[in-house]
Amino acid sequence: MDLENKEEMNVEAASSEVAAVEEKETPAEAAAETTEAVAESADAAVETKEEKPARQKRGRGKRQKIETTEEKPQSEWTERVVQIRRVTKVVKGGKKLSFRAVVIVGNRKGQVGVGCAKAAEVIIAIQKAIADGRKNLINVPIFKTTIPHPIVGRSGAGEVMLRPASQGTGIIAGGAVRLVLELAGIENILSKSLGSKSPLNAANATLDALQKLTPFSEVAKKRGLTMAQLLN
Repeated sequence: MDLENKEEMNVEAASSEVAAVEEKETPAEAAAETTEAVAESADAAVETKEEKPARQKRGRGKRQKIETTEEKPQSEWTERVVQIRRVTKVVKGGKKLSFRAVVIVGNRKGQVGVGCAKAAEVIIAIQKAIADGRKNLINVPIFKTTIPHPIVGRSGAGEVMLRPASQGTGIIAGGAVRLVLELAGIENILSKSLGSKSPLNAANATLDALQKLTPFSEVAKKRGLTMAQLLN
């Protein structure tokens, strides 16, 4: 009896040891289970973050500037630089160097002006000339893309002759005279420079000729006629 009890006790102890060994996990299996648990927690955190609405970043007391894509309206005025020259002025201490700029300003709708200014720098001289040109604008009477009648303008030693032209002729002119006529809005005209070749004199002579033009409406009013009677 004692032997049988001992054998039964030994069998039970061996089975319990086998069960304990089976229940124990290897280090590799434990690490794998830990990795799986971490991955599951990370997935859960990502899902929770996706479900939450995105919060807008708020500045600390500073308002974020909203960028606008609106384009600034372009100006109807056009500026063309005719000439830039370096000039000297003799003073008590020697010679003072500066730059002179001649600029033509117009809107191609019957208004044009010529500006001239001096400054120690080229950019400043151009800016001052543009401002001077806008102060001296004149209104040009345009009749069917040309001028009403022939005219001659003078400025100093410069002399320019202008004549009306038919449709499709274009601007027959060159240099400063052409720029003045283009920015005035004239499309068909004949011209001839008869005096000085200086761009400033030519531009001023052209401006003088355009200023002397008389529109047909004023002539018809002076004669007591209608526009149809005057043109016929």
